[in-house]
Amino acid sequence: MRILIDADGCPVTKEAIKIGKEYGVESVVFCDTSHEFNIEGVKVITVGKGNDSADFALVNEAKENDIVISQDYGLSAMALAKGAIIINQNGLIINDFNIDTLLTSRHLAKKARRAGKHLKGPSKRTIEQDEKFEKTLRGILNEHINRT
Repeated sequence: MRILIDADGCPVTKEAIKIGKEYGVESVVFCDTSHEFNIEGVKVITVGKGNDSADFALVNEAKENDIVISQDYGLSAMALAKGAIIINQNGLIINDFNIDTLLTSRHLAKKARRAGKHLKGPSKRTIEQDEKFEKTLRGILNEHINRT
């Protein structure tokens, strides 16, 4: 088990790495050349700026029971197919029961934007979101540790 982080625009990268270290779980950060990460003891995979290049690098690396942290539903769907455990930056566990709804909402939002609609962006990040993310990640790690 590893923690694979889609770090392009991820607001909880540092928190995920910190929690991973507490549990003795390796963290791997994926980003493109627009971002620079230099975190001691953490493997960073930097790829070119191609469309979704960091996402594809992460999916190619993902294995069953890896924890993938991403807010990208397309990446999440591909990682689910490989047996990974997916969690978004707000602590939502993405699974086979909710991925279709999430992908549909992404498609509808993209369709609306193409039609010229201006959609409201995300709200400012809250402490509650950070706390929920940390609680969910710890819960996944505790569950895995208790199974092994």
